[in-house]
Amino acid sequence: MKSLILSAVLIVSAITPAWAADITTITPPTERFLDIRSVTSDGGITAWFLEDHSVPAIAIEFAFAGAGASLDPQDKQGLARLASNTLDEGAADLDSQAFQKTLTDNSIALRFDVGRDDFFGSLKSLTRHRDLATDLMAKALTSPRFDQDPIDRMKAANISRIKSQLSDPDWIAARIMNDVAFAGHPYAMNSGGTVSGFAAITADDLRHFTRISFARDNLLVAVAGDISEDELKPLLDKMFGALPEKSQIPPTADLTIQGANTITLFDKDVPQTSIQMMQAGIGRTDPDYHAAQVMNFILGSSGFGSRLTEEIREKRGLTYGIYSSMYQLDHVKALSVSTSTRNDKAGEVMGLIRTEWTKMRDEPVSADELKAAQDYLTGSMPLALTSTQGIAGLILGLRLDDLPIDYLDGITERYNAITVDDVSKVSKRLLTPDAMTTVIVGKPEGITPTTTRTDLPNVE
Repeated sequence: MKSLILSAVLIVSAITPAWAADITTITPPTERFLDIRSVTSDGGITAWFLEDHSVPAIAIEFAFAGAGASLDPQDKQGLARLASNTLDEGAADLDSQAFQKTLTDNSIALRFDVGRDDFFGSLKSLTRHRDLATDLMAKALTSPRFDQDPIDRMKAANISRIKSQLSDPDWIAARIMNDVAFAGHPYAMNSGGTVSGFAAITADDLRHFTRISFARDNLLVAVAGDISEDELKPLLDKMFGALPEKSQIPPTADLTIQGANTITLFDKDVPQTSIQMMQAGIGRTDPDYHAAQVMNFILGSSGFGSRLTEEIREKRGLTYGIYSSMYQLDHVKALSVSTSTRNDKAGEVMGLIRTEWTKMRDEPVSADELKAAQDYLTGSMPLALTSTQGIAGLILGLRLDDLPIDYLDGITERYNAITVDDVSKVSKRLLTPDAMTTVIVGKPEGITPTTTRTDLPNVE
């Protein structure tokens, strides 16, 4: 999924709460990173926003927390995704063609998307069209038509997407990893839907989903651009005021990663083996999370320059790319690594990954590695501020992670306060090469699987 808050993910996922750092060693910031303010409408709708009149445009990013694909019924996987596909395909008195034409004719960008945990909306408009834009969004949220023609069209597109993915070893590996690592949990379902699930979904299912999932109590709103606080308040009530007060989302249990110290093979006749490995991680409220992000950057998230890339691609030419990442969902946290290599080198690559995991755990990083990580992570932050929509996405990311409104203030100082000892501490605590859940797809040599799978779960 291409997240609507990608800018927020790139930056916020790499930082830790201010209150989790050792504040006695950090100089307080002299100015705010962003002048984010909180505003509440007369109807009680709260938004965080940044006022910026440099461009005559406004961007609104919002989420219904907890209303993601993990709510899908087992026999109707794809329900949340189909809702995101069809909300802008007609609303109130406008059918699909009229609704889309109005958006296009007025240069209004209205999009919906869904993740495993949350349901997202995004609106961008020129200032002169913002009243029309917010009116269209209000109609989409509160009076979606869900006409049969666009439903059928979006069903067909999703089923075609699923069938095309069946030839992709990386997608297959990810699908099986979810089934193994998240066994027994809603996360094991296919957030992109199944063929039979899409076929079973009706317009009434879509109406029920939006009715129980979209409400004011799970709504998070971020706004940036050419608008004042007094102008924003009535627009918030117009867009969201007619939503129900309370959502009806059932609780979801937390999850421990399953399949530790196992290797699951899906045999597929392809020239390269896809490898995905996962172990338990830590969340953003953990005091060590900031240091863990620096560690992960050095280990593998930075691509070129990371230890994994240097050892496996640059020195040995065994892969085109290898990356590690901090995997964050509401109910599970993980550290993962993914790559692909020639079938005859699969065993060697897996051995090298374990070696680098162990080396990072047992040996301190160099001062140069630490400095390079700090410089990149602090230097890349302004990249999230290059567009109004990017700024709104960054603000929404703060809200989704339940971080304070001034969280970004002094973030450079907090990054630079991380020491080699901090990275060593979190590496020893976190990295567990003997507890990895591993999925491989292909015809690998030099690997003895624990289990061989012939089925591809939650697809058909």
